[in-house]
Amino acid sequence: MKIVIAGAGDVGFHLAELLAYEDKDIVLIDTDQDVLDYASTHLDVLTIKGDSGSPTVLERADVERANLFLAVTTSEKTNLMSAILAKKLGARQTIARVNSVEYLSEENKEMFRELGIDTLISPQELAAAEITRLVQQCSFTDIFEFENGKIALAGITLEEGSRLVNVPLSNFKQFCTVDNVRPIAVLRGHQTIIPHGDTVLRRGDHVYFITKRANINELNELVGKRKVKLKNVMIIGGTSLALATAKRLENDYNVTLIEKDKDVCKELADTLKNTLIIHGDPSNINLMEEEGLSRMDAFIALTPNSETNIIASLTAKNFGVYKTIAQVENKEYTHISQNIGVDTLINKKLIAANNIFRFVRKGRIEAITSLHGVDAEVIEFVVTKSNQLTRKNLRELHFPQTALIGGVIRGEESLIPNGDFRLEINDRVIVFAMPEAIAKVEQLFR
Repeated sequence: MKIVIAGAGDVGFHLAELLAYEDKDIVLIDTDQDVLDYASTHLDVLTIKGDSGSPTVLERADVERANLFLAVTTSEKTNLMSAILAKKLGARQTIARVNSVEYLSEENKEMFRELGIDTLISPQELAAAEITRLVQQCSFTDIFEFENGKIALAGITLEEGSRLVNVPLSNFKQFCTVDNVRPIAVLRGHQTIIPHGDTVLRRGDHVYFITKRANINELNELVGKRKVKLKNVMIIGGTSLALATAKRLENDYNVTLIEKDKDVCKELADTLKNTLIIHGDPSNINLMEEEGLSRMDAFIALTPNSETNIIASLTAKNFGVYKTIAQVENKEYTHISQNIGVDTLINKKLIAANNIFRFVRKGRIEAITSLHGVDAEVIEFVVTKSNQLTRKNLRELHFPQTALIGGVIRGEESLIPNGDFRLEINDRVIVFAMPEAIAKVEQLFR
C-alpha cells in the first residue's frame, strides 16, 4: 500500500510513525528540510522537499500510484489544493486537514468530494468534541463511545480508598457489583499493562474499563468516585479550539472565558451568545480568583502555550476545581497527565492523526482511537465472513498476548465476552492491541 503524506509536522510525523508498524510504502513531502531530515533519521520513509501544491512535486512522489494521499500541512489552502491535484493525478483516496468549520457542512463536504477530496478532517472540531465528552462524564479522564454509545470505554485513576486497590483481577468479580464491565488496560507511570488474572491493581493506576454506557454511573461507584454534576466551567485562551469548545458547552453550562487580547475578546463576544467573556491575562492567578476560579467545577486551559495550560490547570486543582483539561502541543506531554495532577492532557494534532489512521487499516475498520499516554490502540473490527473467528471460542483463537477483545456489539446487544464466547458474522468487535500485536490481529479479521 502506497501512502503519500503532505506535511511532516506533528500530524504527518505521527501518522508516519504509526505506519512504521504497517510496513507501508510511505512518502513524506514538506518544504522544511530540517523536519524531513528528522523524519528520515527516525522513520523508514522516503522524503521529498517541495510544495505539495505543485503538480511537479506530486509527480516526483509518484502520487498516481498512491492508495491514499494525506494533506496535513499547517496551511489549509495547501491541503485543499494538493488533495484536489493528487486525485486528478490518480490517487485513489484523498484526505485534507482543514481549520474552517464552514467547510464541514454537508453541502460543502459534498462540493469538495466532487472536486476530488474524499474526506475533510478538522483537528479543532475533533478536539472540541472530545473535551465536551470529558466534561459530560467528568469523573473520567478519557471516554469513548462505540456504535452511538452501545459500548463505552472509560479511563479513571484509582485513588486511596478505592475498593479495587490491591485487588488481583482474578478476584475482580467478587468486588465488581456491575454487570458487563471489564478492565482492558492499565497505565502505571509510563508502562502500559495488558491486564490478566494475576495483575494486581495499585493506587494511582490509571485503568481503562469497557462497559455498557448505561453502566457508567455504576462504574463510578465501583471505583469509588463521587458523582459530581458540573455546572460552572472556566476556559482560558481565545484560540479557535477555545471558541469551538465554548460553542458546544455554553447552552448546557455556565461558561466563563478569559482572553488577554482585547480584539479577540470582541470577536468571541460576537460569536458566543451565552458565554461570559473576560478581558485579562489568564496567567494572572489573582484575576482568575476574582472571576470565580474557586467556584468552578471544570477548568479548561486552551491557550497556545502548553506550559501555561499545565500550570494554570494545576493552580485550578489547588483551588478545588474538580475537573481539569489542558491542551498541549508537545505530544510527549500526553504521557504524563496522570502523573502530574492534571486530569487530562489533550493534543488536537494527535487526535486528528488517530482519526485519520483508520483509513489505512486492513479489514473492515469502523472506528479507531488511541488512549492518552497508552502505547496501544482500540480498534473496532467487523466480522465479515465465516472463518476461525466464528468457528472457535475466543480462548482457542491464539489471540496475541498483547491484545484482547474488550467488547462485542451484536445488533442492538452490547456484550462483554469471556473465553467461552464465539463471534458471529456482522459482529462489531472492539479490540485493544499493543503495536506489535496489531498486524496479527488484523490478519485474524481479514
